[in-house]
Amino acid sequence: MVEGGKPGHGPVRYGRVPARVLLRGGPDGWHYEIVDDKDGRERVALPGPGTGWAPAHRRDPEPAWWPRRLAETAEGLRLVVEHALTDRVFAELGVEAAISWFAVDEPAEWEGLVTLRDPDPARFPGEVAPYAVVLEPGRGAVLPDAHLLFSTLASDVPAALEAVAQRCGSPPATSSFLCGYQEHLSVRIGRGSLSAASARGPDGVARVAWIYGERAAGWGGNPELRLRLDGVDLLDEPAADVVALFRDLGHEVLQNGFRALLPALGVRLYASGGGRAPGRFIGVSLQFPAPPGAGYR
Repeated sequence: MVEGGKPGHGPVRYGRVPARVLLRGGPDGWHYEIVDDKDGRERVALPGPGTGWAPAHRRDPEPAWWPRRLAETAEGLRLVVEHALTDRVFAELGVEAAISWFAVDEPAEWEGLVTLRDPDPARFPGEVAPYAVVLEPGRGAVLPDAHLLFSTLASDVPAALEAVAQRCGSPPATSSFLCGYQEHLSVRIGRGSLSAASARGPDGVARVAWIYGERAAGWGGNPELRLRLDGVDLLDEPAADVVALFRDLGHEVLQNGFRALLPALGVRLYASGGGRAPGRFIGVSLQFPAPPGAGYR
């Protein structure tokens, strides 16, 4: 591990074994500290706001939901740390690092004990088949075990995502708020995720109305999520090539910053905004195509 300094700086000391990880949040932000087997330490800052409530007006009290938000933030950052550490350990030592977390002072201070294990087979190309989701505009998403179609009742979505979780060895699907929809459920697939949101139609019945899959840059986990449309792996090809291909196929593609919209298909492609031009898309959503002339935001 690197001893001291900023992440990515200083000499890499191959053979140093991480023993503990400390995650702390404060008014100015969050950071984690890697402690190796020789008590060498490295502090790494994490992006995002700190633990203090920042009201729009000075006298606004801390809302009742703020502690829950902090707990959710800490949970997400623990996952970020797990991914960052095991990727680094794999690059330096050729093994994976698993972290067992213990609360020191919830929700803002955590300590993790690091255990090394054999590398994940999915690290090596061809060893583990990806989890492929095929998008069919106007119909929905076809999955290996269960489908998420626009005709799928909202009451049937939990069972479909439970089948995904069981196949992928993932935690159960979680529910979260999504403006404009009745219910929004997400399940992890490797390091990616698949979501479905439901809305009531003109007949008053709630059905799947929005499907979203995402996978950040880097190793995709086990299994790796693939999102396919017309035989194209949307998150694996360069974004410019994906856009050019669909234009060559005769589809209208509207680009707005780091989004690409295919109105006639009900497809939106998202890229991270970290550079002047996107490298690869990291997310794709599918809705029922809008009627011609209806507009597409």
